[in-house]
Amino acid sequence: MKQLSATHQQSVIDFASYLVERYPLELPADEILEPQPIQRPTDETVVGAIKRLKKTYYMLDTDGLLDKASALMSQHVLQGREAESVIDDLQHLFESSYEDYRQQ
Repeated sequence: MKQLSATHQQSVIDFASYLVERYPLELPADEILEPQPIQRPTDETVVGAIKRLKKTYYMLDTDGLLDKASALMSQHVLQGREAESVIDDLQHLFESSYEDYRQQ
């Protein structure tokens, strides 16, 4: 991704944001759903991690996660932060959002 121009990097971020917004999930209010764990590949990309975590935590409203996930993705794409570190933070973000979901 570092070889992409700033404009193309922003396009990747915009597209990932669009996908997260495009496919919201509506759930019954009284049912607590469990995550569907998907094993983390060793060579996973940040975009791949977002897709995996979105599938794992399918019950979460992604509107609240979008800004935080986009900020983490930007750190990787624009600032060169290592993918593994960003993916760890994304994992934590989704896990803590799931805990919030369970407590509601």
